[in-house]
Order: sequence, then structure tokens, then C-alpha cells
Amino acid sequence: MISILLLIVVSLFDTRVTFEHNPNSVANREFKFRNIASPSKDDAATNAKLTLIDGDLDQGSGSLATLVDGRLPQDEDEPGGNVFFRAGSTGGRFRMDFTTSIEIARINSYSWHPNSRGPQLYKVYGADGSEPNMNLDPKRGVDPASCGWKLIALVSTLPDKGEDGGQYAATITDVGKHRYLLFDVYVTELYDQWGNTFYSEIDVIRK
Repeated sequence: MISILLLIVVSLFDTRVTFEHNPNSVANREFKFRNIASPSKDDAATNAKLTLIDGDLDQGSGSLATLVDGRLPQDEDEPGGNVFFRAGSTGGRFRMDFTTSIEIARINSYSWHPNSRGPQLYKVYGADGSEPNMNLDPKRGVDPASCGWKLIALVSTLPDKGEDGGQYAATITDVGKHRYLLFDVYVTELYDQWGNTFYSEIDVIRK
């Protein structure tokens, strides 16, 4: 049975964040959820430029392009079919550039792993690049909101209890108009070195 985790986050844009979870027993390569669409093969993120701002991708990770290529991992533990930060690290930041400002209806993020690398935890910021004191490459330790970025949402699909493995889909709606998105990705647990999420795909859907 599919369990659904729901959370509302209010930001400057009255953004709503909704999550769904397919536990290990039902998760499969189709990435089908009850209310959130399966990953798209052709969306605004497909041709966006992705740049690593801070942190190191794990040596077993796919490149950042893996997040937007429309190709999905074929099983629950396929490192090269996902993007994840170096083992033992606390995550990192990357930027998505659409080359021009676009009206964004929603952002969907997908992840899949049989245990602690399944849940998602990140902040996403937006900018059009003309903001005062704009810094397109803020490192960890610099608050993006202090250098031109606007916080869109905090996404956390961390379970309160029970199984944390499986597939997760998060959708952020009413995102606003932006040229750039900045993803600030966090580790989901510190009990061992394996808390960096396996992100399978990120879709950006225009209005």
C-alpha cells in the first residue's frame, strides 16, 4: 500500500509542498505515485545548465546531468542512475540555469534507495539574476537570501518513524518566475556515512 506524507510550507509565494512515498514493497522502475506525476522526459529542466556550487559528488554518482535526462534508475540501488554527494559529507549546492526567466508551475524531485538514502532534505531558492548584491555561486556558510536569492521552499520527506527506504516524490507548486534555481541539499542522517540521498530526477514544469 502506498503511504503518503503531506506537508504545507508557506513562503513568499504561498508555496505548497506535497510528498508521496512508495515503500520498498511496491517501488519499481515506473516511479508511479498516486497523486504526483511520474518523472517527465521533456520539461523545462531538460535543457537547463546545471553547475555544482559547493560539495563533492560521490565517485559512484552520476553527473548532475543525470538529474534532468529523463532516464530513471532500473533498480533500488543503482548509484550511476542517481546523483548523490560524497559519503561522509553533509551535502552540497548546485544551480540550475534556464538562460531566461520562466514562469514555473511546479518543481518535482524524485529519489529511490532501499534505506536511509531514500528520503529527501533540501532547500530551493530562486532568482532572475538582476537582484541587488547577486551572488550566483554562494558557498555553504553563506545564506543565499543575503545575496539575491529568494527562498522558495524547504523540502523534507524524513519519516517520523518506520521504513525510510523506497521511492519519494516531492512537488513544489506556485513557484514563481525565475531564471535560476539553487538547490541546497542536506544529509538526512549522521549515524553513519551513508545519509546522502540518491536523487533520481528533478523536473521543472512551466506554467
